Amino acid sequence: MKKVVLSLFAILAGTSFAMAADGGCDAFKWPVAREQALFAAAPATQSGAALAAGEAADLALEPVDAVSYTVPPERAPAAGTFGATASVTVPPEGELQISLSGEAWIDVIQDGHATKSAAFSGVKTCPGIRKSVRFKLTPGAATIQLSGAKDESIKVAVLAPE
Repeated sequence: MKKVVLSLFAILAGTSFAMAADGGCDAFKWPVAREQALFAAAPATQSGAALAAGEAADLALEPVDAVSYTVPPERAPAAGTFGATASVTVPPEGELQISLSGEAWIDVIQDGHATKSAAFSGVKTCPGIRKSVRFKLTPGAATIQLSGAKDESIKVAVLAPE
């Protein structure tokens, strides 16, 4: 009987692992291979840095109450969480895809107000990447605001959507 229970457990565990692998990165609404490649070599960057489209950074976060946000985060961050800001130049196409390695709220600020996201995809079973959000913006300067992160750093990729 003990062998039967152990065998069933092994089968269930193997099935669960296979399902997680199948539902991993392929479960995103769009490919995230570029982000994974960029995250592997993302340089350490401080809050307030300029991020370039087509690149990634390992962004050091600060306690949210110490971050100077342009506008308050759309989703109020919980006490004890972390955040950061970064500037970015929106390309002439006006679209950006911002992907994160961990959980955090993303606001993109242009002309003094937060821009609603155009599309969102998030998966908890993809190693190294948690969410990817697309924004339709006006070409020019924008500010990325991150808030509500539980860790003191997060990898951020800023890309044009594929």
